[in-house]
Amino acid sequence: MRSGLIDRRAFVKAAGLTFLAALRPGALMALERADAVYASGIRAADGSFAVATVTEQGRIVDQVALPARAHGMAFSKATGKTVAFARRPGTYAMIFDPWNKAEPIVISAKEGRHFYGHGTFSPDGRLLYSSENDFDNNRGIIGLYDARNRFARIGEYETYGVGPHDMTVSDDGRLLIVANGGIETHPDFGRTKLNLDHMQPSLTLIDAASGQLIEKHTLPPQYARVSTRHVDIDASGRVWFACQYEGHRNDLPPLVGHFAKGEDLTFVTLPDDTTRALGNYVGAIAVNRAENLVGVTSPVEGTSVTLDAATGKVLKVESIADAAGIAQARQGFAVSSYDGDFLGEHSDVAWDQHIVRIARS
Repeated sequence: MRSGLIDRRAFVKAAGLTFLAALRPGALMALERADAVYASGIRAADGSFAVATVTEQGRIVDQVALPARAHGMAFSKATGKTVAFARRPGTYAMIFDPWNKAEPIVISAKEGRHFYGHGTFSPDGRLLYSSENDFDNNRGIIGLYDARNRFARIGEYETYGVGPHDMTVSDDGRLLIVANGGIETHPDFGRTKLNLDHMQPSLTLIDAASGQLIEKHTLPPQYARVSTRHVDIDASGRVWFACQYEGHRNDLPPLVGHFAKGEDLTFVTLPDDTTRALGNYVGAIAVNRAENLVGVTSPVEGTSVTLDAATGKVLKVESIADAAGIAQARQGFAVSSYDGDFLGEHSDVAWDQHIVRIARS
């Protein structure tokens, strides 16, 4: 049985001659041999920023220039559109199609807002949702953008929390799931965290049709400095979340957990040595639905951890210097690093924090 990743022939057919003609000979050879492709932000050796398209062997096959550093990525299986969101407190998002050379669309955050680096598409690809900061009112926002009208901004919802970071949408498109990190920031102070003494981390479920709050899960007081940052959904619809700790470096807080609608949060009890290996900081999380696995990475201590999604048991701990992004692979996970490694292949770039797997239905 083939994996859910896009196969080489489908990619070539979808890409068309214009895309293929622009590829370097070595890159074209890599694409011809590829079973899958990914996209991730990079910083090139000359200091410029781009989004790179990557094979499952870790070979870069194409790049699209960015106006500034990116952070998270979003991909629509329905339309093939991919989005790179600016790193907080950036104000741009760039939408492009990896399968052709059409001019990218660059959108800007509404006045008084900035992007938090993440977003997601509705399952039908018609809407783009982005996590944003209403910084003067210290209020988390979901921006709504019409993908059928060059991503014009058509509205916004509250996230019912402070400092929303990552977000996703349920498979049926009815629920938006937001990780409110609980940290107050303001662009006048750059990336400074302004409320570490009274953080308010939470996870919220929001009705995608109306913006109404369905559920809010506020972390208990003893975990008030456990910032909820990244989310993914497994095959059963269970939400997995990953955290970054803003407390004492010698503490051993919970860093990974899960929940489903109507349930309380459940934290995974990691062995102390695994928590130490993550440096109290999970930078990215991904679910491999086919194998029922959850993967997390930490650049702080250079670690990648694979969990059994059914039990939460640690299956593998790997040392990967500057481990950054993680995404489902045909077996296990693809992991990138800030120092240029992607699935063991080294390139003269710095990979950014997140990877998106590109697949076309």
